[in-house]
Amino acid sequence: MASNVEAPERWYLALLGFAEHFRTSSPPKIRLCVHCLQAVFQFKPPQRIEARTHLQLGSVLYHHTKNSELARSHLEKAWFISQQVPQFEDVKFEAASILSELFCQQNLVDSAKPLLRKAIQISQQTPYWHCRLLFQLAQLHTLEKDLVSACDLLGVGAEYARVVGSEYTRALFLLSKGMLLLMERKLGEVHPLLTLCGTIVENWQGNPIQKESLRVFFLVLQVTHYLDAGQVKSVKPCLKQLQQCIQTISTLHDDEILPSNPADLFHWLPKEHMCVLVYLVTVMHSMQAGYLEKAQKYTDKALMQLEKLKMLDCSPILSTFQVILLEHIIMCRLVTGHKATALQEISQVCQLCQQSPRLFTNHAAQLHTLLGLYCISVNCMDNAEAQFTTALRLTTHQELWTYIVTNLASVYIREGNRHQDLYSLLERINPDHNFPVSSHCLRAAAFYIRGLLSFFQGRYNEAKRFLRETLKMSNAEDLNRLTACSLVLLGHIFYVLGNHRESNNMVVPAMQLASKIPDMSVQLWSSALLKDLNKALGNTMDAHEAAQMHQNFSQQLLQDHIAACSLPEHNLISWTDGPPPVQIQAQNGPTTSLASLL
Repeated sequence: MASNVEAPERWYLALLGFAEHFRTSSPPKIRLCVHCLQAVFQFKPPQRIEARTHLQLGSVLYHHTKNSELARSHLEKAWFISQQVPQFEDVKFEAASILSELFCQQNLVDSAKPLLRKAIQISQQTPYWHCRLLFQLAQLHTLEKDLVSACDLLGVGAEYARVVGSEYTRALFLLSKGMLLLMERKLGEVHPLLTLCGTIVENWQGNPIQKESLRVFFLVLQVTHYLDAGQVKSVKPCLKQLQQCIQTISTLHDDEILPSNPADLFHWLPKEHMCVLVYLVTVMHSMQAGYLEKAQKYTDKALMQLEKLKMLDCSPILSTFQVILLEHIIMCRLVTGHKATALQEISQVCQLCQQSPRLFTNHAAQLHTLLGLYCISVNCMDNAEAQFTTALRLTTHQELWTYIVTNLASVYIREGNRHQDLYSLLERINPDHNFPVSSHCLRAAAFYIRGLLSFFQGRYNEAKRFLRETLKMSNAEDLNRLTACSLVLLGHIFYVLGNHRESNNMVVPAMQLASKIPDMSVQLWSSALLKDLNKALGNTMDAHEAAQMHQNFSQQLLQDHIAACSLPEHNLISWTDGPPPVQIQAQNGPTTSLASLL
């Protein structure tokens, strides 16, 4: 009798062993793995084994094949049967979790939501699964841009974690909610929440890596909050803490000891991903502050690490990190006079977006904005306008919208004949009243645009008022590039007014700052002014030196201009609709020789 009871276990374990052997072979033999698991049903197994086998088959088919219908059928059976078996939580809730993922993959979100809600409702006695399913449903609402429902669920999760005595997971829920509130720009709710999170994180005594990862999450939110507000100087202490924190994490060894509370069994991000994220926010800071060589250095480090990670890990967040890094370094290249490289990196972003529709949906507006900036740099103003107009149509993000409008206004100013369009734009980004966002940096830029327009219209006193406002704001937060642009434009105004001494006092520091950034356009502009100023002041040697500098900058920019416009990727400036064009093949780097183009 005993041998009859043991028999199903022996054959089941044997088939399971074979299935696992085939699954983990190199390369995996998925067809044989599936055959072994299917063979289990020939033995008419008890419900527990039947449900578990359906889950295993569904999981293997979902993760390793394109047979989503068969995967769905097995997962639905696992979910249905497991609900009839007492104390079978792991199989039941794993089936619900994977099945809802599969529904989302098939764009059946309305099937995923009720499934997750049911699983959440019946998992309250199983802390790990209850928390995991709450996170999953919150993520689903976030992907659907329903941030209010997502925040509500994260609030429920935080309260549940508090009740079951998991301060660690409570902090994860609250920090996730803080991230969504920042995305929604609900700053009034963010401040008290981050204050509470800070207290919980500091007071929590547990696994050192988990504690430090909470601190990284908390500090990343603080840093991005400051950067969103354009407060480049104010963020420095937080950013320094974040960099120290990631150094601490990289010296800690992963503890294999499992937490005693099952609700604590969560990780925010692997520490390798956190390293890339810290590089990323450092690049964002360097870009805003105008430390472009520093931005380049950290981008190179981050992209190198990303390449290594992507060989082993196909997590979608890595592609998102890569796109955001490229977006920032492209802006740096355009400022430093490397348009050809920038164009190839724009094409690289297009390729990444071709591989992921979700990535394209989230970054299409940024991609068209970058193309608009590139068009300005090669003086294709009609294309720049078309790109910015497309970007405005695709974005709902207020800061990005304001940034695009500011750049579009600069295009209209250069064209000189778009008065009505220009005035209606400027009304929407008036820095003196009702400015649409709280960003210090964007408001300073809006004053600069007003100053630029007044300069072109010959209203010099008004231009000086706007530019002094820009200088005051950019000096307050170390916005070096805006400072350099404002100084050189003020220098130009004083030169036109015949006040050569005052002009010199503006242009010399503008040139020094532009060299430090380095900003090629401001250096070109400053050297032209210095040449004329020194000539007017009778400083022949200095005038000759400035003329030589101006010629060098002109030559570099001209060569780069020819190189960029000769690339096949230059055709991207005409793309304003639909997904990125496939036929433009990006190269891995700037391989075109300048000599062959000249």
